[in-house]
Amino acid sequence: MTRPSAVLVLADGATFEGYAEGHLPAEGFTTGEFVFNTALSGYQEVITDPSYAGQIVSFTYPHVGNYGVTPLDDESLRPWCRGIVVRELSQVASNWRSVGPLEAFLRHHRVPAISGIDTRRLTKHLRAHGALPGAFGHSDPNVVAAAATTALGTDNMDLVTTVTTRTPYTRGDGLTHVVALDYGIKTTMVHQLAERFRVTVVPSSTSADEIRALTPDGLFLSNGPGDPAALGAQVRVLESLLGTLPIFGICLGHQLLCQALGGSTFKLPFGHHGSNHPVSDLATGRIEITAQNHNYAVVPDSLSRGVVSHVNLNDGVIEGVTSLDDRCFSVQYHPEAGPGPHDARYLFERFETMLNPSAVAH
Repeated sequence: MTRPSAVLVLADGATFEGYAEGHLPAEGFTTGEFVFNTALSGYQEVITDPSYAGQIVSFTYPHVGNYGVTPLDDESLRPWCRGIVVRELSQVASNWRSVGPLEAFLRHHRVPAISGIDTRRLTKHLRAHGALPGAFGHSDPNVVAAAATTALGTDNMDLVTTVTTRTPYTRGDGLTHVVALDYGIKTTMVHQLAERFRVTVVPSSTSADEIRALTPDGLFLSNGPGDPAALGAQVRVLESLLGTLPIFGICLGHQLLCQALGGSTFKLPFGHHGSNHPVSDLATGRIEITAQNHNYAVVPDSLSRGVVSHVNLNDGVIEGVTSLDDRCFSVQYHPEAGPGPHDARYLFERFETMLNPSAVAH
């Protein structure tokens, strides 16, 4: 099958040639912030993770699409990323769970893709120069290059309002009630919570008074996209609720909770995106291999309350915070692991024990 030629251009002028796959946008290109993900599998979970809103994901693993797609692996109702970059997009899906090929999935959800890219070169470029905005597409290369110069990154961007649920919904039937603030919550997170609690998932704009009116036993703060520094309204809600009920935050939820604890955030050069990041639990010395997806992190020594509980062994980035006085804890990584290793799923049990000390561990 003949594929249209395509070009990928970063904002700094770096150019890569390949082939257009997936959805072909009418304007001939798509724009976004380019990041790379190092996971060896789990491409469907990555593509449907709302935390990638505004971004274009380059997969470092060379063959993507080998095992097809299944609705069981969707992390949201649809993909939110602006596009994907691959070395080779497999046209053959070989797996008993597959209901179809990845490219048909991309076309159905209108996700552009570019293949034939030297993703090793692209990854090295992003490592050296940081996550960069840019464009790719099958239009005239000069048109794509012009689009790259005006492409936006995620700095100062509130992307949460684009991905959050519009109406509350409930999952699970446990006796303990948890309200989950949806900043871009992944389906696997909802499943992990619903196994233990009755969960009410609410929009990110829900006020502190509206949360109190639901009479929860605990509050969960989800992952999500964009710059945490642009979410002052959400931080003020958490400041109002701190100390009144147990709180557990993940990824963006961790960053927002840390701001409520007096901390601040900064943008990492190229972020952490993958399923093989080593993290140390400072209290136990235990090392966990974790799944991660974030471009921002908490500034060291910026917290006025709470203590650092986990650190990344690759670069020392803060990976967890806890405050006994405020009855809250959070982690930067993804213990729900969709995709990724399950080393850190015990954190959901920790939250369960915090809400119900007599709970039996799963």
